[in-house]
Amino acid sequence: MLARDIFYFAGSNFNPSSQEDEGIGEVCIPNISPKERKKRVQFAMRYFLFTLVVLGMLIAFDVNPLWRLPLFFMFSTATTSYIQALDKT
Repeated sequence: MLARDIFYFAGSNFNPSSQEDEGIGEVCIPNISPKERKKRVQFAMRYFLFTLVVLGMLIAFDVNPLWRLPLFFMFSTATTSYIQALDKT
């Protein structure tokens, strides 16, 4: 019975927005303007370079490696901004 429910669930279409009249190439409508995408890419690049400089300084001054952990948040901020610009979300 469980296997039948899994296959039924996998075969069902729960996406109410998918309709037959949608275009094949029409997947996503951009949510941000080209100007905003450019601004996010510039922010991501600047923040990424800043984080690399901080990482280089921490390594050069032989600081305790635990101080490098907060850099994860800085790298993730830059990466998130860049991905948003690429995906046009």
